[in-house]
This record gives sequence, structure tokens and C-alpha cells, in this order.
Amino acid sequence: MLRRTLLIATILSSLLIPIAYACMWDYDTLAMERQEFPETLELITGKFLRHSPAFYEWRVQDREARLLEEPDNLALYDDLGVAYDKLGHHDKAIELMLKKEELSPGLYETYANLGTFYIHSGQLEKGVVYIDKAIKINPEAHFGREIYQKHLVEYVLSKRVDAEIHDPIEDDVDPFALQGFTFFLANLLSTEEDSVTFHLADQERSKAIKGILGMMRFGNHESPILLEALGDLLSVQGMEKSQLLAARAYLKATDAVDDEETKKYLRSKAEASLTTQTGYSNGAEGLVKLELEFQAELLEAKAWYTLIEQDEANWKKEGKNLDAEFTAKYYNEPALSGEIGGNPPGWWKRFILEHFVLGCLLFLLIAFFYKLFKGIIKSTKK
Repeated sequence: MLRRTLLIATILSSLLIPIAYACMWDYDTLAMERQEFPETLELITGKFLRHSPAFYEWRVQDREARLLEEPDNLALYDDLGVAYDKLGHHDKAIELMLKKEELSPGLYETYANLGTFYIHSGQLEKGVVYIDKAIKINPEAHFGREIYQKHLVEYVLSKRVDAEIHDPIEDDVDPFALQGFTFFLANLLSTEEDSVTFHLADQERSKAIKGILGMMRFGNHESPILLEALGDLLSVQGMEKSQLLAARAYLKATDAVDDEETKKYLRSKAEASLTTQTGYSNGAEGLVKLELEFQAELLEAKAWYTLIEQDEANWKKEGKNLDAEFTAKYYNEPALSGEIGGNPPGWWKRFILEHFVLGCLLFLLIAFFYKLFKGIIKSTKK
């Protein structure tokens, strides 16, 4: 990670001015995208309020202890199940929800959680069954997130080949013509029989984006399938404002896959989404330019999230109630500047957080000129 950080800082040092001021007033800049799709960049980079593994480890201990005293407290089952799932113990999470279902059958929360846990464990068909049950009870819960969770699972299942699923989803045909998930959703929701449509209504597309973003916020924001689906929805032709975000989603998905062909496929989608973007439309060169900017945003997000990780680790070590501590400190959503609402960090933390990349570049420039100046002095002495 350190080597990657230094490499990025070194490359950025030669491009500092262009990156800082590129397209500041163009209508399709990232600033405009963030106005139309608020928090999308933060969810792609991971710069949003979320818990660390230390928090969920504490919650498992806390909820298990409380359930011994309050075995009929159904909310504790949900808390514990989510904690298990977040830590990768999907089987334990499923077992707990089935026990809760026996205690009090037919609850929306149980079905929504159980469906999600089955999906995370790879049991997609079982997951859809329970997501369907949750939708029937409360179709508008979480802004209809479960509906698009179901559609996304159906999309994944439609791409199965010999019982295997590509991760992320690859199309055998031109992915830019069909737009992957967008094309699937358009035809799934189409009322026209025996016809193929390439258009997803703007209203439906906005709902789908909101649903995918909800899954990223409350599920796994690094899921390559979610990121590619988001990229597909954002890269629809005619929606120039969202193309730069789409490219970032595709690029972020490449970090979660190992297969080089899949990485190449995702990068080609990212490059194609930039064809109409001012300052980024020159093919691979434009993609590299955007990627450098995106790496800086990822570094900032990592530095921002590290403060939460440190807080939760310290609270756990000190034996404090992490629910209470987190609520007290992070009551409000963080500002886009990087400050965390409720209890902002000290000035030195804010400076590091907000100017991390700039600081790296400044350090490299100072070191360069110092070495140059030192060399000149030595040459004059000779």
C-alpha cells in the first residue's frame, strides 16, 4: 500500500496543476455530477459513515451477552445477524434469522435480512425467495432497495454459464451497446411483449441508481457486481453528467477482481464511458488522467475512514459501549470536506485528512529542489 501511495504521489507531482484545475467550469464535471447524484462519489470511494470490523466484533460479544438476558428481544437478533454477516459468518447469520422466524414468524426485518444473508452466502435462489417475502410485506422499505436487489440477483442468475457466475458480470455481446444491467432492467420492466428495448425510463433509472447506492451503503460498497451495475446505470448515453462517475465505478470494480481479462474488460467500459467527456475523450490517455484523479480521491477516503477505525478500535480496547460512543461522535453525516459531523477532529488531523495528497506532492517537490540546490552548491565549491 505504501509503495502504491508513493507511486501515485510521484506521478501526480508532475501533473499537479492540470489535475487541480481541469474542467472546473464545464457542465459535465464531477462537481455537477455530485449535485445530480449526491453521495455517489463518497459511496464509490468509501468515504461515508460505516463501521470497522472491530465494531462488529464488539457487537457480536455485546448482543450475544444481551440475548442471554433478553431472549425475546427480536431486535437483538437482527443486530447480531448483521454483525455476523459483516464479519463473513454468513451461516451463523442465517441460522440466527431462522431461529428468530420460529419465535415470531412473518416479520419484514427477518425476511429482508435472511434474503440478504442467503445472497451473501452464494445461495441466490433462496435469497430471492425471502427478498420476495419482504417486498410483499413492505415494498417501499429502504426506498425500494429490495426490489432492485431482487432484480440484480435475477440479472446475475441470467448470466450463469455452466453453474458459474462471472464476477463482475460480462456480456458476450458489445457491453456498450447493451449496457449490461441497464439493458436487462429495461427489458425486464418492459410492458411490450416479444420486443427488445434499449431504453430504460429516466424515472426508473433514477430509482435503480438509488437502490444500488442503498445496497452499497448498507451492504458491501466494494462489491464488483454492485459497482459494475452502478456504472451501467450511470453510463447511459445522453446522461453526460454521470459519465465520470460511471468510469470511477468501473475502475473501483477492478480492485476487487483478480482475473486480468476481467480487469481489462472493466477498464474498456470505463474508457468507453468517457467518449463524450470534455478533457477525457482521448481514449486510453483520458482514462489514465481520470484514474490519477480517482486514486487521489481514494487516498483521501482511506485517510478519512482511518479516523473511524482508530476511534472504534480505541473504544473497544477501553471497554466502552461502541453504540453509544459512535452515536455521540458521529451523529451527523460527514461534510464533503472530510470533517466528521458532531465532533470534528483537531486541526492537524483535518489538515492531514484534507491535504494528504497535496502534502505528499509538496514533500516530493521540496525534496527535489533541496537535492537540486545541494547539487548546485557542491558544483560551485568545486
